Amino acid sequence: MPLESSSSSLPQSLPSALPSVPDSITNSSPPPMSYITSQEMKCILHWFATWSGPQRERFLQDMVAKAVPGKLQPLLDSLEQLSVSGTNRPPCIFECQLRLWDQWFRGWAEQERNEFVRQLEVSEPDFVAKFYQAVAATAGKD
Repeated sequence: MPLESSSSSLPQSLPSALPSVPDSITNSSPPPMSYITSQEMKCILHWFATWSGPQRERFLQDMVAKAVPGKLQPLLDSLEQLSVSGTNRPPCIFECQLRLWDQWFRGWAEQERNEFVRQLEVSEPDFVAKFYQAVAATAGKD
């Protein structure tokens, strides 16, 4: 018995099996973080785990300066860390890592930046507590 291939037995339009999602819900959920951004964060978190105390302190100052960009004190503290050397030595690995951190951070959306702090807090809660204290300490200072 041959199979009929008549399309007349099927309804012309099938109702959607999935209900439509209101725009307020689809627009309120954040877009997923890109694979590249997540890999950048993993690199920084890995580097952080290898940094010494003074290197972590320098990173903390940089994070505070990025969190409160309009404040003068974090900027002055960051300028103190700069040194002009007469030798033409290449940058150390830590300096290169900070440059990459800066470049990547500037490319992240605010939500991604917050996600980075959240991830850092999971592995280094004491460091992130110091970060929040340092940010709070800038309140009222110009």
